[in-house]
Amino acid sequence: MKETFKMDKLAQLYVNENITLHGMPLSIVSDRDSRFTSRFLQSFQKALGTQLNLSTAYHPQTDGQSERTIQTLEDMLRACVMDLGGSWDDHLPLMEFSCNNSYHTSI
Repeated sequence: MKETFKMDKLAQLYVNENITLHGMPLSIVSDRDSRFTSRFLQSFQKALGTQLNLSTAYHPQTDGQSERTIQTLEDMLRACVMDLGGSWDDHLPLMEFSCNNSYHTSI
């Protein structure tokens, strides 16, 4: 998404890219980007019945499992950008696939 997207476009993207592909989440762990901390998006999440947990990779504010996953994704994306070039969002779908299909000791 672009930094200049308006909130209605963000809401549409959220429904199209998240809810239709993964279903309605019970909770979301997200960074503290101003788009996620806005009153609109917090009200939107509340209306959907989704709990929004704000966090950052190295300042735990949520559960440890989410924090570790965020750190792992950041490290993987950084390595891809350094080795393959491009922008991190070019590599995000492959990182998502890799994480979702790898063995985790916690399970």
